[in-house]
Amino acid sequence: MNAKLRVAAISLALIVIVGLVLLLVRPAADPARIRPLPLLIGAWMAFIAAVWLLRKVPLRSAVALILLGGIAVQLAAVSAPPQNSNDLYRYIWDGRVQAAGVDPYAYVPTARQLTGLRDEFLFHPGAEYCVTQSYVASHPAAELAAGCTSINRPTVPTIYPPVAEAYFLGVHYLPGGSDSSTPIQATTALVAVLVTVLLLFGLRRLGRDIRTAALWSWCPLVALEAGNSAHVDVVAAGLTAAAILVLATARTTRRTILGGILLGLAIATKLTPVLTVPALLRRRWFTVAAAASSACLAVYVPHLLAVGSKVIGFLPGYLHQENYTSGTRYGIIGLFVTGPLASVMAVLILAAVAFAVLQFGDPDRPWQGAMVMTAAALAVTTPRYQWYALLLVVLVAFDGRPEWLAFAAGAYYAAEPDMGRYTIPYRLHYAVAYGLPVLIVAVGWLVRRELARRGIVLAVCMPAERVPSKSVAAESLAAETRLVAAGADVTADRGAGVASAVTADREPTINALPTRVPVREREPREVRA
Repeated sequence: MNAKLRVAAISLALIVIVGLVLLLVRPAADPARIRPLPLLIGAWMAFIAAVWLLRKVPLRSAVALILLGGIAVQLAAVSAPPQNSNDLYRYIWDGRVQAAGVDPYAYVPTARQLTGLRDEFLFHPGAEYCVTQSYVASHPAAELAAGCTSINRPTVPTIYPPVAEAYFLGVHYLPGGSDSSTPIQATTALVAVLVTVLLLFGLRRLGRDIRTAALWSWCPLVALEAGNSAHVDVVAAGLTAAAILVLATARTTRRTILGGILLGLAIATKLTPVLTVPALLRRRWFTVAAAASSACLAVYVPHLLAVGSKVIGFLPGYLHQENYTSGTRYGIIGLFVTGPLASVMAVLILAAVAFAVLQFGDPDRPWQGAMVMTAAALAVTTPRYQWYALLLVVLVAFDGRPEWLAFAAGAYYAAEPDMGRYTIPYRLHYAVAYGLPVLIVAVGWLVRRELARRGIVLAVCMPAERVPSKSVAAESLAAETRLVAAGADVTADRGAGVASAVTADREPTINALPTRVPVREREPREVRA
């Protein structure tokens, strides 16, 4: 298939993704009333096809497709109110509370002290979550005021860390930021597009194929959870990507400190980036740890001074509600053991993976260890919230092995397991949602190992050319010296020699097997080294 046909086919696949995203965020527009899961499967299949076709598209065309496709799917997602999550209403409320000069950790949304901040957008009789007069009377110490709101868990404090709260405050000051969901949806969609731009520049700097940025830009998960649900996890993923890029290329203490600060800010946005820490401590671990800890402490101090221990928010209550403290929440581990022993097994498994990443991870490619650690955490904890996989998606974009995205796709099955008469028992669907991705990754590893044994490496895209290493360049220079000593003219051959050196320094791929570079001749006679 030539480049033009590939571009046309990719464009068609992107149109399919955009159309399916529109149906997912606008269910009323679907005349067939198709369940969300089949639509999601279709969007993921179109996404995989588009990424596969992108492998041989010229870089300039690929960059345009990655950016335009990413913008298109985000615009489709922004076009409707949130469908799969209402967390953004808490974001809007937290921004409003801070703008009023109140610390977001001080009071719950239905606190009597905050009734003056209520409006018809977030508090109205038809809202989903209601605090009745009888509930208020039975909890006098909580100092609550009755009413219905769109904010979920209205009687508990916020769970979001300080950098996320600063983000909510910033969005509050946008036009309509306090009385509409569109500003925060559009802002988070913009962040997702900026992460794509960061990946394009970062992958090129790392000497990797920039086409793998499509694994983030076009991913249905990113479209739905950024542009539609506006999850702050997108901001955390972007900060983590920046930290990885800086730390992977850091050769000075200053850059290492900068990378550590970015990592600390990512963790202070959403706790999930802490999973990347073992991989990012492989080089100058003390500097990275000190910088990250300092950044976290700096953003927490103002809140600690204002509200003390309340800064921990709803995190302990969340772990209790999700049954992690009781040990009955682990989908895969729960097939074998439950209760406290299941929690012990979960901790031991994650500790073992973290130790392996810390000991054997490649400091020049920290995204690989971070990806393994994040996927292991998803498989062990089996969350029912698909947006927790956003961090994994950006790590896969760095690494380029799309089979790991099976965890992101499986997360949707954990959230939406209803398949009519084909729905499996409730106690099994978490195990299926995250157990199948484990099998897919294992099969992918075996296939890659076998192909590597045969001298072939399976990759989504051809790696970008990198500057030849010193050893390869030195060998090329030595070869030129020998040719000159033999009386040959190597001027015309120098370009071919450098190209050969670059090819030798590449990671071999299924489309980039080593080939002999012919030597151009100045005279009719053949020149041989």
